[in-house]
Amino acid sequence: MDANQEDLSNPFGMDEDCENCPGLVEPRSQVVHGYGDVGGDFLFVGERPDAGADESGVPFTNGPAGERLLGILRRCGLCGSPVDSTEPELANVYLTNLTRCRHPERPPTDEEITNCEPFLNAEIRMINPEILVPVGERALEWLVEDYTTTDPDDVSLPDAHGERLRGRGFELVPMVDPATMTDEQADDFVHDFSALMATDYRQTKGRRSR
Repeated sequence: MDANQEDLSNPFGMDEDCENCPGLVEPRSQVVHGYGDVGGDFLFVGERPDAGADESGVPFTNGPAGERLLGILRRCGLCGSPVDSTEPELANVYLTNLTRCRHPERPPTDEEITNCEPFLNAEIRMINPEILVPVGERALEWLVEDYTTTDPDDVSLPDAHGERLRGRGFELVPMVDPATMTDEQADDFVHDFSALMATDYRQTKGRRSR
């Protein structure tokens, strides 16, 4: 699977007519695949598209939660667009979700997350990021289970917000869901993530040339 380096939206050309989850096909507006820099060191993973992203087709855009997250990325030097942009200019960062479709009345089931795992696994494999940022409790639970040796029961939000967790080839830096994040929590994340970016965070894991 080759990436379209010039296209930030669904750069890996993933199936935009996916029907793997029958319960999500009818209520969704569209399939929302990942968006951003395919050579990024930082990969942010939420649970599912929110209502704004379901409309815009871009994760973490078109609503208050997206504006909060894009504001954090701007402060960290990873976003060059206004926080209300639905096609943000991102550098060194990629945004995606565990699941690609939204049901307006319920969160995704475990089966639906499992159905979407090949999309996420392909993005992680192709991007080969240094830092995974689980956004929200559900994403944290799944990524800790899949990419660390830590028991998911031993780590939770908000306690782990902005903390560095050693993974298998990655570090995880959990983030509180921006939909419920306070100004203080946003400031704390910017402080902690900026400090991480100032370190030699890259792992010796045979990264591909950029």
